[in-house]
Amino acid sequence: MKVSDKKGNLPNSADKISVDEVFSRVQCSYNNLSFKYRHQSKDFTRQFAHIYAARLSKMRDNLIKCIGQKWGSNVRIARLMDLPDINGEKCVVIGTLFKHQELKPSILKEISEELQLVPQPPRSHFTSDSDKLILEDELQRIMLLGNIDIHSVVTGIICAVMGNEDQSGKFHVEDVCWVGAPAPTRTLSCVESDRYLVILSGLDMSQNGDLFSLQLMIDWITGWLGDADDQQRQAKIARLVIAGNSVRSTPEAKNNKVIQTLTIEESSSTLSAVEQLDEFLEQLVEFITVDLMPGQFDPTNHSIPQQPLHYCMFPKASKFNSLNGVTNPYCFQIEDRLVIGTSGQPITDISLYSDLTDSLNILESTLKWGHLAPTAPDTLSCYPYYDDDPFILDSQPDIYFAGNQPKFETKIIDVNCNDGSVHKTRLVCVPRFADSKTLAVINLSSLDCYPVSFGVFDGSGSEPDK
Repeated sequence: MKVSDKKGNLPNSADKISVDEVFSRVQCSYNNLSFKYRHQSKDFTRQFAHIYAARLSKMRDNLIKCIGQKWGSNVRIARLMDLPDINGEKCVVIGTLFKHQELKPSILKEISEELQLVPQPPRSHFTSDSDKLILEDELQRIMLLGNIDIHSVVTGIICAVMGNEDQSGKFHVEDVCWVGAPAPTRTLSCVESDRYLVILSGLDMSQNGDLFSLQLMIDWITGWLGDADDQQRQAKIARLVIAGNSVRSTPEAKNNKVIQTLTIEESSSTLSAVEQLDEFLEQLVEFITVDLMPGQFDPTNHSIPQQPLHYCMFPKASKFNSLNGVTNPYCFQIEDRLVIGTSGQPITDISLYSDLTDSLNILESTLKWGHLAPTAPDTLSCYPYYDDDPFILDSQPDIYFAGNQPKFETKIIDVNCNDGSVHKTRLVCVPRFADSKTLAVINLSSLDCYPVSFGVFDGSGSEPDK
């Protein structure tokens, strides 16, 4: 019964340390930058169209800089209303992509189903060869054709397209420019020794029957597991982020015929899961700072940005100042590293409405698009912002993660910032712990990242039993 890191390798016990030595947990500077995701007021009377206007207005200037770097300063930038006067000459148009999809779920189609007019087959993926791509600016829209892959983009992306309008009124695309995110203005200080950030997600206390793996993970993080060498490494874990779906990872079942019985059972199940989560957190926060993010099925508001889980649900853990309820998305700076991540909803939603199926590729695409959740509010529910869009990436992160993914994946990419510089970003897909028994460990000094899995081993260094 041991812990494996990376690819199942057991901890190295070379260079033994004295068993009498006492290790203190490392401390790192921390700054919560998620204030823009906190609801200062709640006004749901506004239309969602305003968020698209704010998104385009806020990202236009940065996109113009990217256009100059990619195509030169002499290229002509036109609005859609000016295209008839250009007479088919090559130009660049800036706007918001809208993806017309016949298979996209619609409330009107749902009503038709209820009236038994046009039955709609259930689907888990909504792309088809009939999809059409349209570019919109503040006043008009135009259909796009040519050198742009319809199935690798989604509604809500801000971009610039180079090409010309044909006689039929369609725009033939020769090339595309994405906005990305501004280069970081901060300077990294030298970290003298290793500091680790641990991220896990999908605890799913309502369905998690493997309490052994949970306890093993708690003992590993808090330093009660392993010899002196292991404890020295674990003392370098500065912070733990729990990225959503801690209470449950699936929606509650609904059945109208037995709604009263189910409601009582589901309520009891949820309360029991919250109590278990409180006890789990209590064991952790006594030894380490924990950032608790909400997830899609946790008891908080459903639309993003999700607000922190209320401390009243955690009477035991909330007695410690080291329990830190945060939003989803979550942005913070630790040891001069900018970390941004979500509990996974934007990544999952993009996979439903495009042919992008690999979570790591979707993470990289959202960096290229300069937006955490481009499909909000089209297919991903969000708060109806009026004059702002908080999901725009204001700076290239050093660590960019998504929780509740099917498997652990990670890589470092070189991001071309809109000022011409290149910035390294560590992408991390954090798997559901209830399924994988795996979490992610990131070295803040080197940005190295590896998984650690918890389970029963046969001693051969194989992966833990699932």
